[in-house]
Amino acid sequence: MPRIIAGTLGGRTIPGPPGKGTRPTSDRVREALFSRLDGWDALRGARVLDLYAGTGGLAFESLSRGATHALLVELHAPTAKQLRRTALELGLEQRCEIRAGKAETVAGQLEGRDFSLVFLDPPYDITTEALEALLLTLRPALTAEALVVIERSSRTRPVDWPQGWADDGTKTYGETVLQFGGPATDPDPASEPDPTTD
Repeated sequence: MPRIIAGTLGGRTIPGPPGKGTRPTSDRVREALFSRLDGWDALRGARVLDLYAGTGGLAFESLSRGATHALLVELHAPTAKQLRRTALELGLEQRCEIRAGKAETVAGQLEGRDFSLVFLDPPYDITTEALEALLLTLRPALTAEALVVIERSSRTRPVDWPQGWADDGTKTYGETVLQFGGPATDPDPASEPDPTTD
């Protein structure tokens, strides 16, 4: 079973979901990912959205390291039920919200929720094009400086960030690729020079 690596719940185990077909993030990749997020100070006080939650490892790790709240979305109803049990066992039920449903459907219902950290670790059969469309659906649910982390196989085409979004880099760990990006902060119109004046 995967373990929470660090923070207030470091060392606690996370039960695997019922059935097959999930692909939990490996300990090596998770450790590298959260080391980077810690370095960017992206976890303290974060509002986290995990749209393909699986075991919940990414969201629970974030809460252990200082995130304030997490919404975990999982299509497979028995797995969503297991996530609720795990949150209760970890004492995180007051800081977690678990929804069973399609990522695309839930994403369209979250306008104004102001998530600052988003994890997208979809099943292999989710296409790159579908993820690119999902980013656009998500935009109204994000803060202006939100960070989005996409985890995919190195054999798939990388996601092209939408126009107006920032590409914050890519890291490869064997067969796993992590892409980092998010909405680019719009400049303050008041700070722009007025072309009609001298």
